[in-house]
Amino acid sequence: MSRTSTRSPEGTPQAAQEGGAVLSHGLKQRHLSMIALGGVIGAGLFVGSGVGIAAAGPAVVLLFVGAGALVMLIMRMLGEMSAARPSTGSFSVHAEEEIGSWAGATSGWMYWLMLCAGVAAEATAAGTIMHTWVPFLPAYGWVAVFMVFFCASNLTAVKNFGEFEFWFAAIKVTTIVAFLVLGVLGILGVFGTAPGTSHLTGHGGFFPTGVGGLAAGLLTTISGFAGLETVTIAAAESDRPSQNVARAVRTAVWRIAVFYIGSMAVVVTLVPWNDPKVATAGPYVTVLDHLGIPAAGTIMQIVVLVALLSAMNANIYGSSRMAYSLVSRGLGPRFLGRVTRGVPAAAVLASCAFGFAAVIAGIVWPTTVFAWLLNIAGCSVLVVWSLVCLTQLRMRRRLEREAPELLSVRMWGFPVLTWVAFAAILGIFAVMAANADGRQQLAGTAVVVAALATAGHLKQRRDRRADVTGTSDGASSSSPASSSSDAG
Repeated sequence: MSRTSTRSPEGTPQAAQEGGAVLSHGLKQRHLSMIALGGVIGAGLFVGSGVGIAAAGPAVVLLFVGAGALVMLIMRMLGEMSAARPSTGSFSVHAEEEIGSWAGATSGWMYWLMLCAGVAAEATAAGTIMHTWVPFLPAYGWVAVFMVFFCASNLTAVKNFGEFEFWFAAIKVTTIVAFLVLGVLGILGVFGTAPGTSHLTGHGGFFPTGVGGLAAGLLTTISGFAGLETVTIAAAESDRPSQNVARAVRTAVWRIAVFYIGSMAVVVTLVPWNDPKVATAGPYVTVLDHLGIPAAGTIMQIVVLVALLSAMNANIYGSSRMAYSLVSRGLGPRFLGRVTRGVPAAAVLASCAFGFAAVIAGIVWPTTVFAWLLNIAGCSVLVVWSLVCLTQLRMRRRLEREAPELLSVRMWGFPVLTWVAFAAILGIFAVMAANADGRQQLAGTAVVVAALATAGHLKQRRDRRADVTGTSDGASSSSPASSSSDAG
């Protein structure tokens, strides 16, 4: 398999092509910077983190420290590979080139499935919020409105996606910064009596639920970080892919750590971890109510709605680009490769259709089909991250031999920290296997991974036979032209 990356004289990769069409380059540095920050700041942080707090108590801070450290390592690996080889398919392209078609197909389609399931979950939650404000339209009616709107916006120029995400992310980042400032003032006693360490050591202590509580909150914490990969996908459609993704990764890593770990530290310091409102209303609302901030619930409901719509927008974008990339490399149905005015229109429509079908499944079969889909989506990010680690190990060594000048971003402590990250992911799988719910998720995920890996392996064998016989069997990722045809 060739590992040649065809690059233009300017040092940026060739545009992604399928049937002579190219994807546009409408994203700017400011878009990527906010996508990198906003991509992992979603409803999972504003509301879902309350589940982790209820499960682990104040020790949830340790979960976020561990998860944040893992995420920073993964993001650094992605930044290294994407800065050296910007591509619409990002880690899927790199996995195919470095490991094989089975790895590219598995990571790409698992990620697509995760994003589409995310679209369904976020659309359902957003529709529920809107129905409480405007009850004349049922929740599924609002879901349809949101789906049509974001599908239409993603069918237009990519800069529209960038602008939506820029302002969505700006609102989320501003909210977290304001929350941290108010939280620190509350800890210092500006709004009343300073809590000290009473909530950290009381109510059962720092580890009130023991190791079992940490294990229960682990996957919820990890899932809250899913979405960081979108910036490496979007970088391929920016004006300067290599430089932009390198800068976005460098600036986002430490900010994400501050936002997540800082927020959780503020919450468990200011309010009791076992306050029922933490899990039901959400930790942010609980803290703001505790500080006496007027209309805290309404304010956070608006922010959560923005976070949900932002995630919908980003997931439709990311899933459509991943599907387009897979198809352009012969790893999916060809009809999804149609490009209209620089946008992979067929892939956008397919991703939206799958997402809306999942919404319907949530209404008709909430405890069977929809639950199964969400369970697989929850594990998908771990599958993707494990393949990112293995890919980076091989790609880094190859680039050091063949093109060290492309390593504008370097993974810290290579290869030790890459292996540490991989071992941590295996450890998470082991923790999941130790309980019944986790085993059910792993079983469903294993079936899908096996099917995708088998399909990718069969394509890999066909490509090898075609190379031996000198014939062409469709779009093969083993040729340099096909390898570069996905580059954005």
